[in-house]
Amino acid sequence: NTGLLLIGCLLLLLCGGWLLGTMFWLHRPLIPEAWRFDCYPERGVVVTRELCEARNCCFIPASSPSSSATRPSGRNGIPWCFYPQDFPSYSLVSINDTSLGQKGTLVREVKTYYPADILTLEVEIRHETDTRLRVRITDPSNSRFEVPISVPTATKKAESPVYTIEFSKQPFGLIVKRSSTGAVLNTTVAPLFYADQFLQLSTSLQSQFIYGLGEHRSTFLHDVHWNTLTMWARDVPPMEQTNLYGAHPFYLAMEDGGNAHGFFLLNSNAMDVILQPAPALTWRTIGGILDFYVFLGPDPASVIEQYVEVIGYPAMPIYWALGYHLCRWGYHTSNSTWEVVKSLRNYRIPQDVQWNDIDYMDQFLDFTFDSTKFGTLPDLVKDLHAHDQRYVMILDPGISSVQPDGSYWPYDEGLRRDVFIKDAEGKTLIGKVWPGLTAYPDFSDDVTHEWWHENLQRFHEKVPFDGLWIDMNEPSNFLDGSTNGCPSSSLENPPYTPGILGGLLRAKTVCATAQQKQSIHYNMHSLYGLMEAKASASALKRIVAKRPFVISRSTFPSQGMYSGHWLGDNRSQWKDMYTSIAGILTFNLLGIPLVGADICGFSEEPQEELCVRWTQLGAFYPFTRNHNAIDMKPQDPTAFSPLARTAMKQALLLRYSLYPVLYTLFHHAHVHGHTVARPIMFEFPKDVKTYGIDKQFLWGKSLLVTPVLDPGVDYVDGYFPEGLWYDYYTGDSLHSKGEDLRLHAPLDKINLHLREGSITPTQAPNLTLWVSSGQPLHLVSALSDDGSASGDLFWDDGESIDTYENNLYSYIIFNVTQNVMTSQVLHSNVEATYITVETAAFYGVKQKPSRVLLNSQDAAFTYRANQVRSGVNDRHTLSLFILYVCINSSG
Repeated sequence: NTGLLLIGCLLLLLCGGWLLGTMFWLHRPLIPEAWRFDCYPERGVVVTRELCEARNCCFIPASSPSSSATRPSGRNGIPWCFYPQDFPSYSLVSINDTSLGQKGTLVREVKTYYPADILTLEVEIRHETDTRLRVRITDPSNSRFEVPISVPTATKKAESPVYTIEFSKQPFGLIVKRSSTGAVLNTTVAPLFYADQFLQLSTSLQSQFIYGLGEHRSTFLHDVHWNTLTMWARDVPPMEQTNLYGAHPFYLAMEDGGNAHGFFLLNSNAMDVILQPAPALTWRTIGGILDFYVFLGPDPASVIEQYVEVIGYPAMPIYWALGYHLCRWGYHTSNSTWEVVKSLRNYRIPQDVQWNDIDYMDQFLDFTFDSTKFGTLPDLVKDLHAHDQRYVMILDPGISSVQPDGSYWPYDEGLRRDVFIKDAEGKTLIGKVWPGLTAYPDFSDDVTHEWWHENLQRFHEKVPFDGLWIDMNEPSNFLDGSTNGCPSSSLENPPYTPGILGGLLRAKTVCATAQQKQSIHYNMHSLYGLMEAKASASALKRIVAKRPFVISRSTFPSQGMYSGHWLGDNRSQWKDMYTSIAGILTFNLLGIPLVGADICGFSEEPQEELCVRWTQLGAFYPFTRNHNAIDMKPQDPTAFSPLARTAMKQALLLRYSLYPVLYTLFHHAHVHGHTVARPIMFEFPKDVKTYGIDKQFLWGKSLLVTPVLDPGVDYVDGYFPEGLWYDYYTGDSLHSKGEDLRLHAPLDKINLHLREGSITPTQAPNLTLWVSSGQPLHLVSALSDDGSASGDLFWDDGESIDTYENNLYSYIIFNVTQNVMTSQVLHSNVEATYITVETAAFYGVKQKPSRVLLNSQDAAFTYRANQVRSGVNDRHTLSLFILYVCINSSG
């Protein structure tokens, strides 16, 4: 007993400096609460001193009232049970240089409290580029599952890296330092775990400004105060503190002085990511390997470019993808769908794409349509095409397994080709979704891709659809596991289960023990949507011979190469509209720029004012779709009052007029990995006030969007970083010192501002982008104080595959310097002959010109004074000027 007491005293001293008294403990903490790393993360367990000390960890109740000794699902508080400073970890016993960096051996002498510790590991450090570091920690004795996505292969060590690496040998840890400023991350702050089904790595952070880590409903800037983010694809309407449709283990972190770095854990297993206020972060996954990248930026935009270079650049969308899309669940017939299309045309409201939800199907069976209720669907699609419009249909992965033999080719042929996911016994796993009992295609198998293509080809011959909406692909299941349940095993009930909604890996999906071609579903689950998107994009390319259009609910890193994404089943609430901005910005960080939320909200009854404001905001989503649920009132623009309908129409026409801007931004995303919808902090990384902004955003670097997000107001407050900004509509200017300004915002207006030094190409809008994109350009130059501005335009035929790669495009640079505007064609093909500039406007001309020359000839122009605003409290006006020039010429 005496020996045990002495050990207990020593442990308490290591944990927190507690001294044993006659009756009481005196608390003198050595490990601050913010730096406690959780030793007992299991949920639903009342953590007692006995349980904690059985793991050789420290037990000290936290002083904060927000702390908790239990771990309810989806929450985390200040740990009461945490690692002492000398908790056993791995030691680095050898390290040798390699052609790419270093390779070492890690050894653990003391087993952990999780089964199947891997006691000897190999660590490989790869200096892949000057700004990209890769670290792989693997089991040298046994191969383990690795995520099957293609990543760049480095062939030589970086010559001039902007980082250095230091090793801690006992305990093992890595310290990555930015050469110019110091440490970026430090993995010595907590012990490394590497058991068969429990891998854990912790790191310090340079600041509390952390972004990414999708898919979750939250603010754009994550809360680091004991915030657990769980990743495991799940079919659930967006809600806070819940694992949602996709899994993206990547974060962007800001550092002092505007620097930034990124971290990507290439792992698809269920995981928790824990943020704590030290600040620090812990990755806790239940399979695979630890394979991670560090991106050194140095600015946030560069970090994203470096990340996208690894996971794959997003596809260039087909032109009509950027138009207005309309859908609903509850078009009960093809004729009722058609009537809505005709109604928009009658009111001359732009629309490029009409969609159908599962209503069109015969008994909700994929690759069918109801010949009674949707008998005119082929005629509807023909009419859409005749009006330069397109048609998109929904597909769910679940294939009905209960149709009479020989009556349903997708299932019969799928069985023959062996394309379906198997249960643990090797039989076709049967779940349940909309058509009833269903089998699930295994998209990790190339045979399934061919079967999928043939199904789409056969249906396309009946209904010539243009794009695909792939839903329910987490994959979703109305059952937990299968009709036969799931076997009892450590795969179904692992030693540690992350904070998954439902508490089980199989909750509302298929069994973790299910068998797929490339691995068990335990490893492959969060990859299902990615692999279906890849199969769908490949099939569409073959069928329509144009750029494929695919929108997917479930996503994983690299998915931008194959599909866009919508943010799921939101609600018709003001809060949902606000949180959509964070979702849009986050997915632009994650390499999926073609993203949007259901405009006006999916579920609950739409409100007119909300729908107007949401349409204005949605006009600036990269992907713009109005969609609502069955039994809800219609919410397309024609369903509302004339005032509301007109306001929505104006917002959509505004989007169409800015198509040249948006299309060019997507080109830069495709080629360079740029964001399209851009956080303000990306352009102003040294302005800390921008770090938490998610009520405003930019298109590219210069178009600032400030939407109204509250009911019953005719104003909006927005932050303007330091500099000169122009009202997009009027040219009125404001000089900001980096401050919040109140803007007039009647119901028919969304505030847009142009950043000084930019040139924005626009076109006269029309009912479809096919017509709009053929109009001459109008250039809007927002001059800086020195009278300069620049902009660019990417142009091609809008639909052919790989136009950039095959040099079938035009790229033009516009410049204004010393009162002269020029255009320079950096690359040209036949498409350039169709580009004409008709008019130009110049915001910020300081005095009225006496003449304006176009190619040495006098040109007609108009000139008017405008207002300037300077500072929040300074309301006086000064004269600045806008110059309008009629060009009517190319070049």
